[in-house]
Amino acid sequence: MSKTIGIAVLAFMSVLALSGVQAQESKQSKASDMFMKQAMQGDMAEIQVGKLAQEKGEDQQVKDFGQTLVSDHQQNLDKARSLAQTIGMTPPDSVSAEQKATYDKLSRLSGRQFDREFAQHMVQDHKDITEFERESKKSGDVASFAQDTLPVLRKHLQIAEQINGHQTTGSSRH
Repeated sequence: MSKTIGIAVLAFMSVLALSGVQAQESKQSKASDMFMKQAMQGDMAEIQVGKLAQEKGEDQQVKDFGQTLVSDHQQNLDKARSLAQTIGMTPPDSVSAEQKATYDKLSRLSGRQFDREFAQHMVQDHKDITEFERESKKSGDVASFAQDTLPVLRKHLQIAEQINGHQTTGSSRH
């Protein structure tokens, strides 16, 4: 009888332990899904703003950076969508409300005013590198995706800072 109770207790404890592991995995999965959603929305927003920079920018550096943003973030978005499919996540189909508001604000500007606001926004926007660094320290496919994305984001931040410095010093336009 006590052997049966012991086995029952052991089985019950195993179920509890497994459910704890599953809860932890579920929590990690939700965090990874949220990271991926934000990453994809970020890519979509950068593509839109990059196209805007090509249209409305006055400075050639701004136009060129817009082209870079479109190209790099489209490649990244394609990778992210593929990964989302692999991990069973539904990709977002639009940017966040905040990203849309930023696009709307920038779309109303032109010339030097656009260039200045765009450059400032790009510096602020690429501060999300911290999120990618945090995610890259984990393990799994999403962490690998974050690790692969970091060099491109760092390059974008560096370009944005150069353009922002150029815009704030009032250097000659090209």
